[in-house]
Amino acid sequence: MTERGRQHIDRNAHDYRIGPSSLRWDGQALTIDIDEINVPFPMRVRGRVTLHPEALCRFTTALDHAGRHRWGPIAPCARVQVELESPRLSWSGHAYLDSNEGDEPVELGFRSWDWARAEMANGDTAVVYDVRPRHGPDRVVAQRFSRQGEATPFNAPLRQPLPASGWRIARGMCSEDGSTPHVISTLEDAPFYVRSLLQTRLLGETVTAVHESLDIPRLVSLPVRMMLPWRMPRRG
Repeated sequence: MTERGRQHIDRNAHDYRIGPSSLRWDGQALTIDIDEINVPFPMRVRGRVTLHPEALCRFTTALDHAGRHRWGPIAPCARVQVELESPRLSWSGHAYLDSNEGDEPVELGFRSWDWARAEMANGDTAVVYDVRPRHGPDRVVAQRFSRQGEATPFNAPLRQPLPASGWRIARGMCSEDGSTPHVISTLEDAPFYVRSLLQTRLLGETVTAVHESLDIPRLVSLPVRMMLPWRMPRRG
C-alpha cells in the first residue's frame, strides 16, 4: 500500500484512481488494477483483481455506543479472481467486501477488536464483530448474510482465547457447543494487527474463518508510527 496526496487521487461514480492503481465498478463487477512498487524491498506488484458480488447489501450498523463508527458489508457473498503479472500468481475463490467509516479517529472510539467472517455450507456468510470500545461495555455484532444480500442477526457464542501472535497480539474467537477454535495459519503478523485462518463452530457448522485482531494502542504508539512509512510509504 502507498499513501498518496490529493493531487494523485481522482474519483467519480464509477472509477477511483489512486496514483497508477484504480478501482472500477461497471454495475456487475468491481475491477481493481494494481500497479505499485513493493517496500521495503523494491519489487513491482502489478495485476488485476476482479470481484463479482452475488448481491449487494445495504446493511450498516454502529460499532460504538455513540454511533460515531459504522460498518457494513457491500458484497458479503462474492467470488474473486486474481491475476497478477508480477509476481506471477493467480487464484479464485469465495470473497467478501465491506466498508468502515467514522466521524473521529479510530483510537478515540476503541481499544481493540476481533473480527471474523466465514462461508457457510449453503454459501451464506457469517460475520462476528467483537469490539472493545474505549467507553461503555464491550459490543458484539453477529450477522448472517444470504447470497441475496439479506441480513439476519444471531447470538454469537462466548469468545474464547486463542494463542497470541508472534508480536504478542491477543486473539480471540467465539465458538459454540463447547468446541475450541484453533488457528490454522497466520497470514499476516504485524506489531498492531494479525490476520489468521481459523477453524471454529458457528450456527451449527464447523467453518473456516478469516479472522483479524487489532490492538489500537499499539497502532497509535510512537514506535509503530515511526515504522509505518517503511511498510506504507507516502507520496505527495
